[in-house]
Amino acid sequence: MKKTTKLLSLAVALFAGFGGTAQAADFKLGADVVSSYVWRGGELGDSPAIQPSLSYTCPKTGVTLGTWGSYALSDTNISTATGNKFRYQEVDLYVTVPVGPVSITLTDYYAPDTTVTPSARTFDFSDDSANVVELSVAYAKDNVSLLAAMNIAGLDTNNAKYCEAGYKFYDKDGYTAKAVLGMGNENVYGDKENDKFALVNTGISVSKDRYTASCVYNPDTEKSSLVFMASF
Repeated sequence: MKKTTKLLSLAVALFAGFGGTAQAADFKLGADVVSSYVWRGGELGDSPAIQPSLSYTCPKTGVTLGTWGSYALSDTNISTATGNKFRYQEVDLYVTVPVGPVSITLTDYYAPDTTVTPSARTFDFSDDSANVVELSVAYAKDNVSLLAAMNIAGLDTNNAKYCEAGYKFYDKDGYTAKAVLGMGNENVYGDKENDKFALVNTGISVSKDRYTASCVYNPDTEKSSLVFMASF
C-alpha cells in the first residue's frame, strides 16, 4: 500500500508540473439532487440521493483539486457479501490537470459496503479495500466530448477500462440535448460475467436551466433508467 501511495503522489506532482494556461484561482461548490444514482450505464442505487461537490482551481497552473460525493436517502442497495440492505455512500477525491485541449484526471473512488466494512479506511489502496483509483484523459471541443479511463490501483486489480463519446446535438430556446455512447469491461460496468469489452452505456440527456433528465440504456445488462437531476 505504501508503494502505491508513493506512486500516486508522484503522479499528482508530475501532472501539476504540466499545467496549462494560467487562470485565476476559483472555489466552486454545489450540490445535485437525483432521483437515482446512475453512472456509466449502471444504477448504483435506486434511492434518491444528494450529491455535493467542492473544488478549487489553482492560479497559474489551472490544476483543479476537488471532491464529490453521493449519499442515498434510504437503504436500498443489497450487499453482495451479506445480502443485507445498506445505504449507498460515496466520496471521491480528484485532481485534474489541463494540457492544451486535453485534461488528465486522477480520481480515488471511495464507496464502502457498510455491511461488511463499516470502518473502511479512506486511503487504503490494497486490492481488498473500498477504494478504486482511476486515471482518465478527456477531450472536449465544440459539441464533441471524448473520455478514456482505466483503473490503476485499489479494489479493481484487473485494470478495467472505459471509453465514452458524447455529442451535443441540440441547443435552442434554453434547452440542450446530448447523446452518449460508452464501452467498458463487463465485470465492472456490465453483467459481471466476464471482463469482455462491451457497449454498456447509451443515452440522451436534456437540460434546461438547473434541471436535467437523462434516459439511459445499458445494452449489456439490458436495463434502462430515467433519471431526473436538479443542480444547485
